[in-house]
Amino acid sequence: MELILKKDVENLGFKDDLIKVKNGYGRNYLIPKGFAILATVSAKKVLAETLKQRAFKEAKLIKDANKIAEALGALEIKIAAKAGTGTKLFGSINNANLAEALETAGQSIDKKYISVLGGTIKRLGKSQAKIRLHREVIIDLDFEVVAEK
Repeated sequence: MELILKKDVENLGFKDDLIKVKNGYGRNYLIPKGFAILATVSAKKVLAETLKQRAFKEAKLIKDANKIAEALGALEIKIAAKAGTGTKLFGSINNANLAEALETAGQSIDKKYISVLGGTIKRLGKSQAKIRLHREVIIDLDFEVVAEK
């Protein structure tokens, strides 16, 4: 079944992508939830026209995302967390904690666009996260978890 996505769907595609999925997944989940519409001939023509009009706007968005990426690359993020003996943390550090740390550093990024490698961090030390600023601009951000004093 061919569908046109109306919203970004994780592990499937981005808004206005033309995708092929199994009939049941499209009919029972994507279409009723409003994530996609059927890719009829007329819908494909409308999609082509919208993509053509959006090309100029897209270039500006990519340029802005690259500026943010440069600013994020210059940041040195340290997240303070309570730690026990050794390097083990009380609790864990996840994408929400990293989003808060970026907010205090002056960069507002929604936590859903941040994915910490390994899911959650349970030890002190350096870690990495991927931040998706745009579908074509994904950066690796290094940060450090330090013990709270």
